[in-house]
Amino acid sequence: MADRAVENHLREEFNRWAEAGRGDDMEQSHLPIVEPMLALINFDPKDKILDVGCGTGWLVRRIAPLVSAGLAAGMDVSDAMVGRAQALSAELPNVVFACGGVDAIPWESGCFAKVVSVESAYYWPNPAQGVREIFRVLSPGGAAWILINYYRDNPHCHQWGGQLKVPTHLLSAEEWEGLFRQAGFRTVDHRRIPDPSPTPDVYTGRWFRDAEQMRNFKQEGALLLHAVTPA
Repeated sequence: MADRAVENHLREEFNRWAEAGRGDDMEQSHLPIVEPMLALINFDPKDKILDVGCGTGWLVRRIAPLVSAGLAAGMDVSDAMVGRAQALSAELPNVVFACGGVDAIPWESGCFAKVVSVESAYYWPNPAQGVREIFRVLSPGGAAWILINYYRDNPHCHQWGGQLKVPTHLLSAEEWEGLFRQAGFRTVDHRRIPDPSPTPDVYTGRWFRDAEQMRNFKQEGALLLHAVTPA
């Protein structure tokens, strides 16, 4: 499937998610791994920040007070998600949203100090092109922070690919790092962010085989990629 067709397919699927209210519960489910990431980022009040795959904008709204003299921007392939984000953020003066795919980020080159992305990267139609676009919109010495739960080094999530209705990329930490280096990033590293939230004694969802697999998945942790552009 060509990249443009994949993007259209993603838009249709995530529009359905938005209409079903599935974007609104992302904050609570992702906070256990997002809060440790935010604690690692040195926000300056004047920073301009971009969240790629922002959904309903919950992370943008959390970042906005940290860049009170700057800008917190979000983009998503789903126009329904973006519409929801705009409605929920209407009273925040330093927040803006745009609809678009990561393969053609709708901002000029070099305008962001930092780019963040949570649980979006494995959906990108062309991960290499997405990383190149992130490099393009970052200013010299800018940093990317990409958080991913679905990656090859955590065997307890591999079953997700067959359950999702959209194409995904199951890459290893080493493969992700390689894409960032090829795009021109100077410093690239990664770490694991375990999920400390409690696991139910009995799991009845569809993403894991049982509670033990869910617990093991959380212990392995999310993959956090950090990359810095040349100064």
